[in-house]
Order: sequence, then structure tokens, then C-alpha cells
Amino acid sequence: MRRWAAEGRLRTTRTRGRQRLVPLAEITRLQAARRRERSATPSPATSARNRFEGIVTRVERDRVAAVVEVLAGPHRLVSLMTAEAATELGLKVGDRAACVVKATNVVVEVARRGRASS
Repeated sequence: MRRWAAEGRLRTTRTRGRQRLVPLAEITRLQAARRRERSATPSPATSARNRFEGIVTRVERDRVAAVVEVLAGPHRLVSLMTAEAATELGLKVGDRAACVVKATNVVVEVARRGRASS
């Protein structure tokens, strides 16, 4: 929000304590703009059903691999990809991105319970 306000994309006001307030009209305006943007941008056809849209919060690369973190609502998704792929995508912190998750196995684990005494 701070970044959007600084870029002029979001109008805010300040309280006496210097907290930012975002008018409801601004939130409504942003939601409508996002809906228009989404409908204008075709989504690729895919069999994966777990699609999380969010904001890139971390990109770390070395010569071979890259770690990319995306915050999608309450979810933090981390992807390990080739450095080449991250470079080709031009990923940087603050970018909008979608994480598509397709898994054939899901493993659920619980902590071991203490063994009963004899």
C-alpha cells in the first residue's frame, strides 16, 4: 500500500497519529480496475486447478537456481526454479505473479504420540 500511495496509484489520508487511511471508494476503484485487467488478460488453459495470484516478495538467484517467494492472500508459496527461468520471467519483488500448483502426491504427517507404558 505504501508503494502504491508513493506511486500515486492509491489515494490515502493520514490520521493525527500518521496512520494511513484508505477510503472505501479507493478500494472499490482498485477492485474494479483489477477485474477489468483480469478479464482483458487471457489465462492460459491448464489442467492444474490450484492457482494462487499474488505479489512476489523475494527473489534470490545464484548461477544455477532461483528461489521465488509469492504472497497470495494468507498463503506464502515458494518456488525453486532455474536461474535462467527466473531471469526470462524478469521476476522482481513487487511484481504480480500467479503460482500454479499441480501435485500428484500429498503427504500428511502428524507428530508421533508417546508410547504407552507397560
